[in-house]
Amino acid sequence: MKVAFGGYGEKLVTFETAEGVLAGMPVMMSANGTVAPCAEGKAFCGAAVNVRDGFAAVQLAGYVRLPYTGTAPAVGYQTLAGDGAGKIKADAAGRSVLVVDVDTSAAVCGVIL
Repeated sequence: MKVAFGGYGEKLVTFETAEGVLAGMPVMMSANGTVAPCAEGKAFCGAAVNVRDGFAAVQLAGYVRLPYTGTAPAVGYQTLAGDGAGKIKADAAGRSVLVVDVDTSAAVCGVIL
């Protein structure tokens, strides 16, 4: 890709983590101040950027690359949700995000939250 979106409007917040949160996965709120891996069909609040000692830096805004399952999302505004296994998928019950790039060989897409 000839352009870069990294750094655009990034906002990170530290949350406690439920079991199973890994860096690079979509997360959802699970309790007060706590995130968990995003369940299937649920809207994700952001992506875990770094996870350590029961805490995660979660990106809530800006450009992030996330792995997807199923059909590759098209560029433009799409509604995406967690797939329950650490990835995102097209789902009408999800969250509307701007998909700006899709790498079908790696099954990863870049979205602006």
